[in-house]
Amino acid sequence: MEKSGKKESWLMVLGLMAFLANGDNYAAAPLLINIAEDLGLTVSSAALSVTAYMLAFGLFTLIFGPLSDRFGKVKIINIAAIGTSVFSLLGAFSFNLPSLVFFRAMNGAFGAGIFPVTLALVGQSFDGPNRQKGIGKVMGLMFLGAAMATVIGGALAYFGSWRLVYLAYGAGELALSLAMLKILERDKPVVAKLNFVSAYKSVFSNYRFLRLVGTMFLVGFSVFGSFTYSGKLLKDLTGYNILAVGLILSLFGVGTVVGGRVAPKAKPRLGKLFLVVAGLVGAASLLTISLSPSVPAVAVALFGFGLAFISLQSTLVATAQEKNPKARGTAMSMASFNMFVGGALGTALNGIIVQGAGARQVFFNSSWVMLAASLLAAVFVTRFEMRKAQGHYSAQ
Repeated sequence: MEKSGKKESWLMVLGLMAFLANGDNYAAAPLLINIAEDLGLTVSSAALSVTAYMLAFGLFTLIFGPLSDRFGKVKIINIAAIGTSVFSLLGAFSFNLPSLVFFRAMNGAFGAGIFPVTLALVGQSFDGPNRQKGIGKVMGLMFLGAAMATVIGGALAYFGSWRLVYLAYGAGELALSLAMLKILERDKPVVAKLNFVSAYKSVFSNYRFLRLVGTMFLVGFSVFGSFTYSGKLLKDLTGYNILAVGLILSLFGVGTVVGGRVAPKAKPRLGKLFLVVAGLVGAASLLTISLSPSVPAVAVALFGFGLAFISLQSTLVATAQEKNPKARGTAMSMASFNMFVGGALGTALNGIIVQGAGARQVFFNSSWVMLAASLLAAVFVTRFEMRKAQGHYSAQ
């Protein structure tokens, strides 16, 4: 992977896989009502499939990170891509809650070998400013997948069935994963021996790294834990069909795409206040979604929600990689573990809240969690940058 032309080609392939795999995850938001009706479940019960996906993703990412450092990131990505495509296809044939939860859990387990390992691969393959650009391109396509997922999912479910959504994503992922076997060139392992204890020993002994990725737990809790129920909130607010709901929800994804482009430019200008501003925008957006009866206001708030999320996430991911440059796969594993386990717990707890107090209460609570996460992140990232300027971290 030395020639720039080849790097650009595999970067695009990885981005497209991230587009599909991330879309596979986000498409669930407008589908829950239809899934619940088809399988005879409550919305909160159907949401267990989202919890299963995120929990499996978070747990298995702890395995795939060290594996990618030992056996090569491309090899792990190829295996994970085929696995997630197969179980996405099988998800279309779910016949009850246990089968739906199992297929989505396995889909998330293999998905854990795509997102964090891909970002780690990009991080080790580019130097200096090109690294940020490379990560930005992949994350841009990843969250464009999120932007399009609710539209694609809503349209396929409206004109066909929710099953068609998982079938379409699975087929696309399988075709692309087979192409990746030929396009991606194997990278060299960065560690000579697989030792999970050794891999995480250095991580758990670094409290500064732990508190940084611990903040990602709160981000996952507030973002993934609430967005899962955004389709129900909009359905209750508007009475629109699933296609219209999907179109409105796509503004969250559009916000992440725009934020991915704006954040690198805004961060130097705002400096230490960047994450604080992102948190305020996110909290205000979530409060608007919770309290406003106006559909246009909620639509704008969804955009702001996505903008704030990607600003927080991209900054935390880049900082986490810089804190552990010699084992980026393991670093990204810890980051993803916290993000998705936080999302799984948030989805599960918010399911109880939806049953008792309604979806609006979920977004109200999440606004304060997101604000707290952004303030903590601002403190930790600022301290890291100060230590980096003093020469405590090498520029790799």
